[in-house]
Amino acid sequence: MTGNPATGNERPSAMWSTTPPPPRPGPPTRWSAHQHGPEAALAYRQRFLDLAASGRDLHGEARFVTELAPPPSRVLDAGCGYGRVASELTRLGHYTVGVDADPDLVALAEEDHRTRFVVADLATLDLRTEQEFHVVVMAGNVVPFLADGTLPAVLERLTAHLAPGGHLVAGFSLAGSLPDGAAAVAPADYDRWARAAGLSFIGRFAGWDRSRFTPDSDYSLSVHRRLGG
Repeated sequence: MTGNPATGNERPSAMWSTTPPPPRPGPPTRWSAHQHGPEAALAYRQRFLDLAASGRDLHGEARFVTELAPPPSRVLDAGCGYGRVASELTRLGHYTVGVDADPDLVALAEEDHRTRFVVADLATLDLRTEQEFHVVVMAGNVVPFLADGTLPAVLERLTAHLAPGGHLVAGFSLAGSLPDGAAAVAPADYDRWARAAGLSFIGRFAGWDRSRFTPDSDYSLSVHRRLGG
C-alpha cells in the first residue's frame, strides 16, 4: 500500500491556520463517562510513560502510518489523547494535527509545541474544507469509546477531511478484549459504515505490526481509502 505524500517542504498557507474552529460539541462519549478531569488525564499519560520505561514499544502506530504515507505527509490523529502518536508522527517528519474531545488530555498534548492540537468532537469535526489530509488515524481504541450511535457520523466527518485517495486507518480491540467502558464494534459493521461514508476497503491486520487478521483475532486494524483518488 502506498500513500499520497505531500510535495515540497512548505505547509500550504491556507491549510494550517492556527485559528481554532468554532466548537460543535457532540453527545458525551463513552470515554468521557469512563474518565475525565486533569488528574485522570495525568494518570492516563503516566500509564503509557511507565510502559515506555519498562521497554514497551509505543510507536507502532506512527511507523505504520509512515510506511503507508512517507513524510512529509499531512496526518490527522483523530482521538489523539495526550498526543503520543501525533508527537511521534511530527518527529518523523509529518505535518500533524491532533484532535480530541477531552480538553484535559489536549492540554497535556500541547506541551509539544511542534504539533498543532485542537479540542473538537469527531462526530461534528470541521477543520475547514481546505484542510485535507493524506492519512487520518484512529488509534488507542478511539472507535469503541465513541458516543453510542455516532460512528457513522464520525466516519463521514473524517472522510470529509481526507484528500482524494487518502487513507483512514483505525485500530481497536474486539469483543472479548475490550477495556472497561468500551462498546464492541464488529469489523463487518465498521466496514459497512465506512463504505457508506465513501471509503473503499483496502486491508485488515491483527495489529500495528501487520500481523495477519483471522476470525480469532482480538484486535482489528482496518485500512480504507477515500473514493475518487
